[in-house]
Amino acid sequence: MQGGIRCMLMRGGTSKGAYFLASDLPAGTAARDRLLLSLLGSPDPRQIDGLGGAHPLTSKVAIVSPAADPACDIDFLFCQVGVDKPVVDTTPNCGNILAGVAPFAIERGLVAARDPETRVRVRTVNTGTVAELTVRTPGGRVTYAGDVRIDGVPGTAAPVTVDFLDAAGSVCGALLPTGNPVDTVAGVEATLIDNGMPVIVLAAFAVGRTGYEPRDALDQDTGLKARLEEIRRAAGPLMNLGDVAGKVVPKIALVAPPQAGGSLCTRSFIPHECHASIGVFAAVTVATACVLPGSPAARVARVPDGRDKSFSIEHPTGEFTVRIAVGGTAERPVIERAGLLRTARALFDGIAFPHETALPAA
Repeated sequence: MQGGIRCMLMRGGTSKGAYFLASDLPAGTAARDRLLLSLLGSPDPRQIDGLGGAHPLTSKVAIVSPAADPACDIDFLFCQVGVDKPVVDTTPNCGNILAGVAPFAIERGLVAARDPETRVRVRTVNTGTVAELTVRTPGGRVTYAGDVRIDGVPGTAAPVTVDFLDAAGSVCGALLPTGNPVDTVAGVEATLIDNGMPVIVLAAFAVGRTGYEPRDALDQDTGLKARLEEIRRAAGPLMNLGDVAGKVVPKIALVAPPQAGGSLCTRSFIPHECHASIGVFAAVTVATACVLPGSPAARVARVPDGRDKSFSIEHPTGEFTVRIAVGGTAERPVIERAGLLRTARALFDGIAFPHETALPAA
């Protein structure tokens, strides 16, 4: 069979995507995007004619290559592929898909494995963010089996630790693009913040909700979605993102006091669907908002004492723990480091076939 593209399907955190070597894809953006849309089966709500899983969390792509910066090991370009729209968005990061990048790079021979674990420094091309990932590699081979459980994924797997080295302002240019911990946007108080993901953080009660509603109820709440989109479009220019009508950022996080012993409760929109859990960078960004005096998140969160803080971010299917090192002063905190624990697993390795019309010319 001719015209196939080498591809590995992987679960990274609570997402799933197709992982490619950059050298296996067209160099031009238009040709690359046409190929990815065909491979994932977009645009089609079911993605029945491609690899996509008919949901934003399973319609993702990782493109991996040797690092251009000698301080890093590999480069990673994240692509959010539209499900029912012919869009390939490379604006945001994705910390879940990032979790699979290090084992993929080792499997493809871009990084030499060590015994018993391998550290891989990854530069996310989308934003320039650098993260250090640690993968279990006993005997110099990636192992996916382990005893770590993360909410939103059945069973257990080997841990992938992720430490972000410079995520603040990676998309918006500053942790707080307006310079304020609180802004009034479309009539509600919100924190406009970017610690790896542009997020609008607002109290659930500000839009007439508790923040404890089931995910499906919120996903079907057309009135709420219209209001959130109004807020999102008003926030876009304030966050240096311009017109965000056709973009997947900023995301929106509704926050409420914790309900299950965690630090605070969240309902995350990505941006037009309510997330079954919460994204990696969104969780890091929301946790960061908790230490900003006077912010909607700080008003409802249980903030741990000390410089090194562990935040349990509650979401519809469990919790997500984020570690943050906070310097500076109580009035002007400085986020020095953010980290978390994920898992990943290789699902399939082989050849994916696009439509012949999507193949680049010979």
